[in-house]
Amino acid sequence: MVERLREQGIRDEKVLAAMATIPRHQFVEKGLAFSAYDDCALPIGLQQTISQPFVVARMIEILCEGRHLGRALEIGAGCGYQAAVLSLVASEVYAVERLRALLDRARENLRPLRLPNLRLKCGDGTQGLPEAAPFDTIIVAAGGMSVPPALKNQLAPDGRLLIPVGEADQQLLLIERQGNVFRESWRDAVRFVPLLTGTE
Repeated sequence: MVERLREQGIRDEKVLAAMATIPRHQFVEKGLAFSAYDDCALPIGLQQTISQPFVVARMIEILCEGRHLGRALEIGAGCGYQAAVLSLVASEVYAVERLRALLDRARENLRPLRLPNLRLKCGDGTQGLPEAAPFDTIIVAAGGMSVPPALKNQLAPDGRLLIPVGEADQQLLLIERQGNVFRESWRDAVRFVPLLTGTE
């Protein structure tokens, strides 16, 4: 998988090492374990998916460009895989998931890895995690038509936020905070499940 990521253009050695370290098969259902390292998204139940390895690596690489991730917030923890990878390249990771059943599964998946700098929380991701803000890095693993204002407000100075934006055709939007100015740049085309409000 890591060699394929190199061939696909992932260059950040920290990201590649993290992808090599976290056992992706532990985060998918046993019946799909044979496909765990293929470059495709896989269903994890409740109409949610685990992102394809390239998208996970690419999003983290974009956020790492020329900087350390510091305190990171992940919106859409899902099965816990991306949060686990993030925990190896960020100093602290807070991961929010709106579906309690999925969060329970993520906790089970993550328990054997004993990642001391990773915290999971059930909550409405569009509201961020104000009690732990500000964050140097915010990564959103669900797509919306716009950027939730709470996420921008919870960015630390010089922080970066990466979020899929769009409906049928989504594109990664990178937002960089410089004081009270938010610079935006469009990156790769992607496809994510919808960013929804509330908890279940």
